[in-house]
Amino acid sequence: MFSETKKDCVAMLLAGGRGSRLFALTDNIAKPAVTFAGKYRLIDFPLSNCVNSGIDTVGILTQYQPLLLNNYIGKGQAWDLDRISGGAAILSPYSTDGGGTWYSGSANAVFQNITYVDNFDPEYVLILSGDHVYKMDYSKMLAFHKDKEADLTIAVIRVPLEEAGQFGIMNTDESLRITEFEEKPKQPKSNLASMGIYIFSWKKLRMYLMRDEETESSEHDFGKDIIPSYISGKENVFAYKFDGYWKDVGTIGSLWQANMDMLSGMTLGMPGWQIMSRTVGRPPHYVGEHGKVVNCLLTEGCEIYGHALNSVLSSGVIIESGAEVDRCVIMANCVIKRGAKVKRAILSEGTIIGEGIELGEPDEITVVSAE
Repeated sequence: MFSETKKDCVAMLLAGGRGSRLFALTDNIAKPAVTFAGKYRLIDFPLSNCVNSGIDTVGILTQYQPLLLNNYIGKGQAWDLDRISGGAAILSPYSTDGGGTWYSGSANAVFQNITYVDNFDPEYVLILSGDHVYKMDYSKMLAFHKDKEADLTIAVIRVPLEEAGQFGIMNTDESLRITEFEEKPKQPKSNLASMGIYIFSWKKLRMYLMRDEETESSEHDFGKDIIPSYISGKENVFAYKFDGYWKDVGTIGSLWQANMDMLSGMTLGMPGWQIMSRTVGRPPHYVGEHGKVVNCLLTEGCEIYGHALNSVLSSGVIIESGAEVDRCVIMANCVIKRGAKVKRAILSEGTIIGEGIELGEPDEITVVSAE
């Protein structure tokens, strides 16, 4: 077997999800490729967190609509992951017998890439999702995992108890050992919600993945199968508390709200912890003589001749004279024609809003696709 330089920890980034709850925004791209805050894509956050945490080997598991995502990641240069040993690797579904098969679940995705992980002979494997917005030092979580001599450590964040039923909830003892895992409980016993960030000791996880693959009734999912098996098997499973900003942006409402959070002065914290992205050079944004911009995030290449209020505008957005956008998330290369009015909306890349059109509802988020 070909062997790479041994790594202490390898990250496996789950980036193959369709993101059906984002509707038209993910018709043609994978959810981790969705634009955020004007100049980022969602996958920028876990990739940047890895590099900033000293983890330089990241397997990126793609599946649904991988072309844009694969092109965007390239060799990982934008995140300093173009390494001779390790770095970023795109891992698509494959089969050694030539039959080919989709990943059938998050655990199966890692199972299909056991050889990739084995090449680095790691002590630990970090499992990440590609669709969350946050800054996190994974090295602190890894140190916690080692200190507890854990088999599995799950990052958790406190959520309002009335919202706990929307998450996987971890019940712990005083030492933070997880005693029970409840998936979206109707009557939650705690408010420690799983962030979908896991550190496993690799040898034991490898054994559990092999066993899970042979279980016909399994859905081959970390949350539904692997984690409950660890807990029922009395393995050392601990919760690692995170107290920074974290947002699962898997729905239209949460994606819109996360963008609005950036406008309201919300910061992701951790000064000096740069979120890196692959950007295309464009001229500075331009505001015309009669243009008006109030409380907006503007990216390079925007041209504002009308009014932009409380909105996030990506590169290449044009708002023509007499047009107005308010509380909108407008992705790259959109055009809002003369006299159009758009409120509380998300516009996918390349959308054109015709002259005089009015869009937006006071109590819901309108999504407009380029098609």
